[in-house]
Amino acid sequence: MNPTITRAAASIATASLMMVAPLTAPVFAAPVLVDTVSVGDAPVSVAFSPNGKYAYVTNATGDSVSVISVSTGQVSGTIPSIDYPYAVAFSPNGKKAYVASYAGDTVSVINVATGVVTDTINVGNEPYSVAFSPKGRYAYVANNADDSVSVIKVATGVVSDTIDVGHFPRSMAFSPNGRYAYVANTYGDSVSVIAVATGDVTDTISIVSRHPRSVAFSPNGRKAYVTSIFNNAVSVITVATGDVTDTITVGNDPASVAFSPNGKNAYVANSADDSVSIIRVSTGVVSDTINVGDLPSWLAVSPNGKYLYVVNAGDATVSVITTRSTCGPRSIEFVC
Repeated sequence: MNPTITRAAASIATASLMMVAPLTAPVFAAPVLVDTVSVGDAPVSVAFSPNGKYAYVTNATGDSVSVISVSTGQVSGTIPSIDYPYAVAFSPNGKKAYVASYAGDTVSVINVATGVVTDTINVGNEPYSVAFSPKGRYAYVANNADDSVSVIKVATGVVSDTIDVGHFPRSMAFSPNGRYAYVANTYGDSVSVIAVATGDVTDTISIVSRHPRSVAFSPNGRKAYVTSIFNNAVSVITVATGDVTDTITVGNDPASVAFSPNGKNAYVANSADDSVSIIRVSTGVVSDTINVGDLPSWLAVSPNGKYLYVVNAGDATVSVITTRSTCGPRSIEFVC
């Protein structure tokens, strides 16, 4: 063996390692809080655009929507003059965003390309949340004071149906196949199951854990998670049977729940704890807890699954959490 060649090869290998993995880059495991973004007054909900470039945050007492550029982590614009905006949702094609105006009994339609409100649709009393069907043909709006859901035909911008549900509906989600919509009725301690094809309530699922607040379907459509703010729990519904098959204890006053795109984790915002519980779906166990801002009220996962945005109503911020292992600051990519 030629010792000169061996030493040279070792030197090259060492240099390569130093180039790929800088020793000065801090290394941390996912998930972790990486940024805090200031937004408007009393932010209460957040949604990502389907292309993942933007996140819209509704500022309830600020009567506005903050637009966050995900690539920079900064507010790039503000959409004003929406009366007490509560929930926001993007159409699947990303061209429109619907904002439920809690005080105005309306839905504001935003042209995403221009950031301008182009239409206002009258719905029921105190609309709290809004959700689009997977194909984007319909938008459902939960009206708190009416115990109803307004069905908007997106092509015309007209309310085509009104569906009676349980008491004080606050959150909705469509099954991934678009056949059903689940509505969490906070003061009814139930979930209304709407058959989208007919607009009929075909089942009412009793939630033993009190005051269901938020509902989300797993990406494969087999489970639905429902948060209960008075029992500090998540009820797990097996969709095939419509039964509550598990109850998972989380933090205090869980207000919002969302799944990762790959369905491996579910994230729960705990309002009274200023934290997020991370549930490993395969085991139904809370695997981690992350501290966030004051009074987290809503959360959303970016379409690529890389970021979790948590809206903190108490201190007018958005906590940015990375859900994957990484190195260094959020704006720099390192090979670890």
